[in-house]
Amino acid sequence: MASTRGDIRDAEKDAFDTNNVICEDAVRGLRAWPSTRDDEIQKAEEEQEQGIGPDEKPEARQPKGISRVFSRRSAASTTKDPGPAPDGGTTAWIQVLCTHITVFNTFGFFTSFGVFQTYYQTTLGIAPSTISWIGSLQVFLLFGIGAFTGRATDAGLFRPLYIVGAVVQALGVFTMANSTKLWHLFLSQALCLGISNGLQFCPAMALVSTYFVKRRAFAMGITALGSCTGGVIMPVIVQQCLPRLGFPWTIRIIGFIMLVLNIVAILLYRTRLPPRKTGPLVDWASFRELPYSLFCTAMFFNFWGLYFAFFYIGAYGRNVLGVSYQQSINLLLVTVCMGFIFRLLPTYYADKIGSLNVLIPFAFLCGIMMYSWIGIKSVGGLYAFAAIYGSGSAVLQALWPAVIGKCSREPDLKKAGVRMGMAFTVVSFASLTGPPLAGALIQAMGGSYTGANIWAGTSFIVGGCLLVATRWTLVGGDWKANI
Repeated sequence: MASTRGDIRDAEKDAFDTNNVICEDAVRGLRAWPSTRDDEIQKAEEEQEQGIGPDEKPEARQPKGISRVFSRRSAASTTKDPGPAPDGGTTAWIQVLCTHITVFNTFGFFTSFGVFQTYYQTTLGIAPSTISWIGSLQVFLLFGIGAFTGRATDAGLFRPLYIVGAVVQALGVFTMANSTKLWHLFLSQALCLGISNGLQFCPAMALVSTYFVKRRAFAMGITALGSCTGGVIMPVIVQQCLPRLGFPWTIRIIGFIMLVLNIVAILLYRTRLPPRKTGPLVDWASFRELPYSLFCTAMFFNFWGLYFAFFYIGAYGRNVLGVSYQQSINLLLVTVCMGFIFRLLPTYYADKIGSLNVLIPFAFLCGIMMYSWIGIKSVGGLYAFAAIYGSGSAVLQALWPAVIGKCSREPDLKKAGVRMGMAFTVVSFASLTGPPLAGALIQAMGGSYTGANIWAGTSFIVGGCLLVATRWTLVGGDWKANI
């Protein structure tokens, strides 16, 4: 008799536990995208209550007040632990596509600045170093406000940031179309587009990095490819439309393309991690980690000389070698087009042998090519330079965000936004001062590019040596380490 009562009690206990598991699983099934907003939790509660079948036992149902408490707790628990990064799947690759679109609109437009550098220099009659400040300020803001937008992304504000960025971008590009003076261009192209790019670029890169760990370098390479697609399509639009339609309608066409792509991205973007409400704007503890500090310093020197060629290769062709405006655009296109291969192939192997291991030799390659530019006296040689330098610079731009997460002794995806934003801010100062400094050196030497070439080449060599030092602090002398 006692045995029978014990069996009944065990059966009731098992039934109660089973009902609890089913209830918890039902709540988890409702949480497609982690969020801690009260309206979503309330919706989950109502859907759960509506899903209770009429034939269930009354005692299996919890009182409404208790049910509300447990539902809230269960929903909150799922937002705290979304699980490991999927490293693939439809949703993850859609985020890669969206980030590719973002990079197309932001970095792709900036990469095309060499077209505008040559056009402004010809039509406005302004010194090259002065014009360079427009592009430099644009990329400075793209990277520079990363510390703010990265932390805001961690706090769950990705979508508001991105939508505001899309609105400001549309304002900037359509006012740029009506610009006729230098200060107009500073306000529209440099300031307005720079701020909009900063509101979109860093949050998008931080978001996509939360979906990948093992395949992060390859995913980042695909997103960075947007710089190539934008850097090719937009100069071609300028090349074909500018002589026929004029500057205003050429820029408006680019603006409408950006607007449509932004709408698509806004509809498809999905955040994966729950908001991290607490935490400082700048994670100063990261700078106390030697690998992270060395890497940020290394990328400062690499980016200091990186955009010199993108800004001035067309001007060098026109002013020194005497090529036509169309050929000067072709030189920029060759530089950018090499990225279609070298933003994908090296990043694919970077996941197998290590992103930092791949990054180091290409930093030295860029330095060597800058020194070799000094001896180029023919159009054919300049095209060869454009192809090789474009390959090396593409790898640097594609891979460096993937290395940021490896420079921490305790990786934390919830800090991906703020750590990436901090690194972007460091790089922004190099991007701001690099091209104008190159222009000032060219002007000071009476139009000779030799001084600028030596400065840019040395900057890359220093950056490469600091990357080697970063690797040493992470793995020591283990040259086989995947890092």
